[in-house]
Amino acid sequence: MKNVLLGCACLSIMSLSSGFSCKTNGGLEPTTENATSDTQPKLKSNIIVNDKDVIWGMDFLPNGDLLFTEKQGKFYRYSGGKTTELSGAPTDVFVKGQGGLLDLRVHPKYAQNGWIYATYVSKGTDDGSQLNLIRFKLNGDAITGTETIFTTPATNTMYNHYGSRIEFDNKGFLFLSIGEGGATSYGGAESPNMNAQNVTIPWGKVHRMTDDGKVPSDNPVLEGNSAPSTVYSYGHRNPQGLAFNPTTQEIWESEHGPRGGDEVNVIQKGKNYGWPVVSYGINYDGKTISKAPTKEGVTLPQHQYTPSIGTCGISFITSDKYKGWKGSLLVGGLAYQYLSRLEIKDGKVVKEQKLLESIGRVRNVKQGPDGLIYISVEGPGRIIQLLPE
Repeated sequence: MKNVLLGCACLSIMSLSSGFSCKTNGGLEPTTENATSDTQPKLKSNIIVNDKDVIWGMDFLPNGDLLFTEKQGKFYRYSGGKTTELSGAPTDVFVKGQGGLLDLRVHPKYAQNGWIYATYVSKGTDDGSQLNLIRFKLNGDAITGTETIFTTPATNTMYNHYGSRIEFDNKGFLFLSIGEGGATSYGGAESPNMNAQNVTIPWGKVHRMTDDGKVPSDNPVLEGNSAPSTVYSYGHRNPQGLAFNPTTQEIWESEHGPRGGDEVNVIQKGKNYGWPVVSYGINYDGKTISKAPTKEGVTLPQHQYTPSIGTCGISFITSDKYKGWKGSLLVGGLAYQYLSRLEIKDGKVVKEQKLLESIGRVRNVKQGPDGLIYISVEGPGRIIQLLPE
């Protein structure tokens, strides 16, 4: 492993970060609470993977091996200090805009069934592109038995906003986040892209399905449908983070807002999260999306970031290795290039702390089976292990 120092060999994390607490309007203000060595771990870090393209998805096998994806279309295994490319990746990965080989998730019962899941973008017959959810098994360093278990229509012509995170809950259901797709992203009641509000199509949704892609019988029957579908919640713009909260037994999600209004949501059955009708943010041209950030029938986020930090992968800390951070939610920040720690009490976000400021675009964050936190950072693509002292 190559050691990378965050300014010096060992720093108090508070010297790398700022603390903030939530105001009633969902914004942030600096905290006056002093951190102590009893609650704040000191960190140093090791780069374990370096010099890659965008490392989008990553997850761990039960034996501790780390699997990860490179957006350009490659799968890798990191084991025993060595990185090996896996053969058998899909040959139709379409790399353009935000498209490419995206998330990766190991089945919670991998030891029994051997399944690994991934998402990637492919091109349709015309100018559109689609998102695909696949599962496969490993035979040594070869991908085998690939099955496509879910696809969207090939109607994304802006080549952005695919969302695309995979998560499992404690009942074995698979959750998949998908962005709004379409030809444009413009907020407001008259938006030309209402995919996220159309509950008959998969774009702009969080989906819930069985581990082989089927519709659970207790999924919601949304207005205009006569039976349940995989759609579990809707009104999502570009959801690039999903994590199961083991304390509350809920699925939490992060998504990109426009100019302002990045969100952290608790995903609830059948709920509407508002995009593109309402938002805390504004359009990129400066025009207002909505006079208020919500309306009747729209579920408010647990937390919002204005200005937008570029929320991406998220993960809960369940390990005892990070002192008072246990139970916190870590949120990767692309645009503002830091790791956000959200402190949660009674299922609510009460404070934010900025970690590792200016480290680079934080694409993903995972807690490993060793209880340590791993982040993937861009420029170049690298995976960093955060070590508490």
